[in-house]
Amino acid sequence: MPQRERTYRIVALDGGGIRGILSSVLLQRLESRMPGVLEKVDLFAGTSTGGIIALGLAAGLKPEAFVTLYANHAAVVFDDSFLDDLRDFGRLIGAKYDLKNLGRILEGVFGKKRLKDLNARVVIPSFDLDNEGEKRRPRMWKPKFFHNFPGPDSDGEELVVDIALRTCAAPTFFPTYQGYIDGGVVANNPSMAALAQAVDRQTGRQELSGIRLLSLGTGLNPAYIKGDRRDWGLAQWARPLLALMLEGMMGVADYQCERLLGGRYFRLQPLLLEPIGIDAVDKVSDLMRYASQVRLAKAIRWLEREFR
Repeated sequence: MPQRERTYRIVALDGGGIRGILSSVLLQRLESRMPGVLEKVDLFAGTSTGGIIALGLAAGLKPEAFVTLYANHAAVVFDDSFLDDLRDFGRLIGAKYDLKNLGRILEGVFGKKRLKDLNARVVIPSFDLDNEGEKRRPRMWKPKFFHNFPGPDSDGEELVVDIALRTCAAPTFFPTYQGYIDGGVVANNPSMAALAQAVDRQTGRQELSGIRLLSLGTGLNPAYIKGDRRDWGLAQWARPLLALMLEGMMGVADYQCERLLGGRYFRLQPLLLEPIGIDAVDKVSDLMRYASQVRLAKAIRWLEREFR
């Protein structure tokens, strides 16, 4: 009898700020229907808020830990004080929020844990603003995908907290962190990044036919720009441009993964009833309610078939 091909399971988590509570509730519901399903995952990928969740799941935390984290600490993370606004000339200069509060919270969760200490492999996108001419390359910015696969380019020695803050430093919302900004500018949906790392012959070394990939969004915003022609310049495009960068490209990875994996890929991305910003802390209860009402029958059937 021929040996059955090994199944390699991936969970990829989108960015989306406070909307990470939606994907956390969805994961909690999936886990309650299929206890232990997340323990089977070989690789967690996550961008920005999804990066925090991915790192936590790889560390052995349960989804409910993140539901509690977002519910209890969202207002502290997205705390825009009057004094800060005064220093930033009413938000004209300077980031809207500070990363210090988020850093303290994450230190309480991860402590001094390093990527090499995690129970599963991870891929966490970020963006390096200055490579400082490393390895005789021209000095320039570049995407960076942190991972803990063994090998010469492993980031296993990096602190989990540092990687989480690097992937969460969304431009205009937070200052840069250690020279990095939010991974959402290159892969707000990290599914394709995870797939590439899994089949890479130097790291994951997996066959495409053996991969199963569950991709979770943080809620699809019903956003649009009406009109057939917009003769806009920098001032007009400045406000919607970040949202276009972070959310508009998510469908690209979805398209690519679906074409490459077919039925071995499943995307769970509920449509939100209203636009919700990444810092809308007043919408936490609404996001939890939305997530509790999402129909999961198709996702459950897919997991039962593919994650067995």
